Amino acid sequence: MTRLPRTIRLDPSDTVVFARAAEPGEWAVPGTFLFWGRDPDDLSRKEAIAFRSGFLGVDSFGHSTLVAVQEASAAERAAMVETLARQLVTHLGAPSVEAARPAAEEEVALAEALCRGHDLNRLIALHRRHDGTDIREQFRTLRPRDETAFSASHLQGHDRAFQFFEEVEDHVDIFDLKGQR
Repeated sequence: MTRLPRTIRLDPSDTVVFARAAEPGEWAVPGTFLFWGRDPDDLSRKEAIAFRSGFLGVDSFGHSTLVAVQEASAAERAAMVETLARQLVTHLGAPSVEAARPAAEEEVALAEALCRGHDLNRLIALHRRHDGTDIREQFRTLRPRDETAFSASHLQGHDRAFQFFEEVEDHVDIFDLKGQR
């Protein structure tokens, strides 16, 4: 067994801030290769957010703000490499899966090294920045608590960053609320 990052969604914000959000539970890689050779000033707003803080979900090729360290079997790791190689062909124009496989293997090995030595369910966040012509990455970890205010098993010991409530109102008059009518 090895340890690899899996996407986790503590609140719905990823679905708003990224052009494509990774689904919770996908294996993930840092995905910095998506931004190599690109001018940061040419990125759309959502691409810039993905550049700054997004891990790349291997299955969806979408982004996630956080990943959780999880155990993976050798078969799961191998499948992750194959899926990423296929994605490199589909999304980035690699000539074949065979040609893309070494790059996919290297990216999965980087993700594996990132998780090495961390406890299971440890959250990892990413911050990237452009430093002249280089891209710099910083990773930070967050430890889970024993219990959360929400006690949902999918949160794996982490509280939500935000809680959203839906309210249905037929008509709201802002002037009435301010007492101007």
